[in-house]
Amino acid sequence: MKILFLSSEVVPFAKTGGLADVAGALPVALEHLGHEVRIILPKYKEVKQESDTALIGKNIKVHLIINDAHYHREGIYVNENGEDHIDNLERFTYYCKESLELVKREGFKPDIIHCNDWQTGLVPVYLKTIYKDDKFFKDTKTVFTIHNLAYTGSFNHDEWEKTGLDKSLLSIDGLEYYGRFSLLKGGLVFSDVITAVSPTYAKEIQTKEYGCGMEGILKNRSRSLYGVLNGIDYGLWDPLTDKALYKNYSCENIEDKYINKEMLLKELNLKTGIDAPLIGTVGRLAEQKGYDILAQIVSKLCDMNVGFVLLGTGEKRYQEIFKKVAKKHPDNTSVNLTFDAVLAQRIYAASDIFLMPSRYEPCGLGQLISFKYSTVPVARKTGGLADTVFEYNSQTEEGNGFLFTDCVPEHLLDATIRAISVYNDKQKWLRLIQKIAQYDFSWDESAREYSKLYDKVTRC
Repeated sequence: MKILFLSSEVVPFAKTGGLADVAGALPVALEHLGHEVRIILPKYKEVKQESDTALIGKNIKVHLIINDAHYHREGIYVNENGEDHIDNLERFTYYCKESLELVKREGFKPDIIHCNDWQTGLVPVYLKTIYKDDKFFKDTKTVFTIHNLAYTGSFNHDEWEKTGLDKSLLSIDGLEYYGRFSLLKGGLVFSDVITAVSPTYAKEIQTKEYGCGMEGILKNRSRSLYGVLNGIDYGLWDPLTDKALYKNYSCENIEDKYINKEMLLKELNLKTGIDAPLIGTVGRLAEQKGYDILAQIVSKLCDMNVGFVLLGTGEKRYQEIFKKVAKKHPDNTSVNLTFDAVLAQRIYAASDIFLMPSRYEPCGLGQLISFKYSTVPVARKTGGLADTVFEYNSQTEEGNGFLFTDCVPEHLLDATIRAISVYNDKQKWLRLIQKIAQYDFSWDESAREYSKLYDKVTRC
């Protein structure tokens, strides 16, 4: 099957978040299953590739759309002040149109066009309108994946003409969205199949709490909506081969994990004892990620016999709170307000407990990485976290982490204390961390699920 994969960011070319990781790994896993895959993304200033094509996997051709006026600038979506580029509509309208024209020029006739997030939302719309009589795309079907519904790609009505679409589509049944219009909505309404990046998130976005005003559309399309859990690339995330670690290890020589713990404590100048639990968290300091909840109990946590390491950037108010906590607890607390890929990997490896208190989490990468690194997650029961983290039962030893349901600081603290309690039973903890290290959340299973969906939609 011929698959065209459209994503506005792809590892190793351009990245701002998890979308790039998916777009760099899933096509390779699909290629392993025998599909012919091509990728198209804009050639941003940060893309180091000199030509307009590249290869990933065995033979996946990556086309880079060159348009310096649109893409040769600092920031993929936002400027240096964190504000959206004012011409984002033109930039991604061009990307959608040019992607369709490019495959026609190349003679690559896709069976499936797999679109990702709002930046690609116009592609399903164009295929059902402007290109509806184009024989080249006669049998092409579209799959539209929601990575985060909160990013709607919405614009003012006075910019509508830039889409090149008929004004009749600026309606409640089309792209109109609460006095604006949304490219994401275009993808939801016009695609043949919709996927979300975890089964629970696929259900959550059909509710008012998580639906971002799109819940009605998603309910109406529930028969075409599927949840497919993301995977992780074990070529990048494996403590046995991870070059960032002080010492490589696996569940076979789990004692070497504690060499990483000892070395990280030394690197960060922490006086926490090696036998005390080390609690780590890595993420964007924002309310969505639950750092407002953590900020309210972190001082109580650091009063205990634990080590605490935080890595992340984000909202200033949370940065200030965590800086004060680090100042108050210098012996056992390290707050690192930066982006540092090497330190992130070392935190995953050295920590005993990993915190993910997200208010919502479409899939989540942190808990999957922490499993591989024999680090036990404490997480809120939402989205992909609910699909992968299950409450540990101290009696039966079933489960793999510690959960809380309500966005209440005390509930996060309670879940963390439960984790610490089990940590103090060394034999149970050893069995737990050896078990979770053997999980397989590779992209292979996700690719098989997508492959089944592709087969299903092309038969319709």
